[in-house]
Amino acid sequence: MAEVHATRRERLRERCAATGVAAALVTRPANVRYLTGAAPPGAALLVGPGAEDVLVHLRPPPDDGEGGPDDLRSVVLPSPEGDAAVAAADLARERQADSLAVEEHHLTVTRHRAVSSVTEGLPLTDLGAAVEQLRLIKDEHEIAALRIAAEIADTALGELLESILVGRTERHLALELERRLVDHGADGPAFRTSVGTGPHSGTARHVPTDRRVEEGDFLTVRLGACYRGYRCEVGRTFVIGTAPAAWQIELYELVFDAQRAGRERLAPGVACRDVDRATRQPLTAAGHTEGLAPWTGHGVGLEIDEDPQLSPAAMGKLDACVPVTVEPGVHLPGRGGVRIDDTLVVRPTADGGPELLTITTKELLAL
Repeated sequence: MAEVHATRRERLRERCAATGVAAALVTRPANVRYLTGAAPPGAALLVGPGAEDVLVHLRPPPDDGEGGPDDLRSVVLPSPEGDAAVAAADLARERQADSLAVEEHHLTVTRHRAVSSVTEGLPLTDLGAAVEQLRLIKDEHEIAALRIAAEIADTALGELLESILVGRTERHLALELERRLVDHGADGPAFRTSVGTGPHSGTARHVPTDRRVEEGDFLTVRLGACYRGYRCEVGRTFVIGTAPAAWQIELYELVFDAQRAGRERLAPGVACRDVDRATRQPLTAAGHTEGLAPWTGHGVGLEIDEDPQLSPAAMGKLDACVPVTVEPGVHLPGRGGVRIDDTLVVRPTADGGPELLTITTKELLAL
């Protein structure tokens, strides 16, 4: 993996050189991890000038017996109160860089001023989303980690479905799911697990409460595993105890059809807004125009909400090897609703089309 990270940094170096920038200061944790394989709290990465890059730590890195690549040097600040970004910028000045690009979207105004104060006239430019753009298309190492994360999430959800649910609170079920994720090898949950029952079901990103599961409820679950930093998402809806009512079947089939339409639209070269339109159209045609989420999917990777965004105003087109979610939902106030979420990898039709990573059944089960 050291060679993989070195190659990623070289791509960033080339992108900077193409715009006349000698060095880049990377501070956003997910970006630091993408380029180095680690993201110690508060760390900053200096890419260039020259071939040797420097990772500045607030504390010594763990001694895991694995040496880093030859062109990445670690520097530990003498005081934990120091600022790694300021120290890295000072190194760029010492190396006589003629320009330095910084992640303005991540630095606070105070930190940006502190970085400027040590560069003594060294021009600062905005690196923008250069690293995020490099992160967009995943390599096979990253997709392999996402597959394992999805398998862990599917396993945890499957075990929950085999347990007794009536009488248990949303909060209890969410905590149990997160424990099961760790038991099966996850670093932890990819995000706060959402469990919604009865009138709370189908709510986008519902925060679990002490409401107890009752017979006849819709139960919606949204969870994800983080494995080696990579995050996936799966969401399902079930009925508790009895055969579903007619309105529950009708609503479930509507959301299922919308989710399938979105999944089938995923392909390289397809506009992101077209995927959103395909997913959203069945819901709006059925009269569910109010309360729909502003997106119907998004990218995943080292963060759970990455580009591309699948929304009506989204710009750009999909590429192969880009993992995304497709997650439509409908919530009827006072009654509940349905959400179905999957994580998929965009693949060409010649390669079989989109690769489904989350495989928990989408059948409307009565638990």
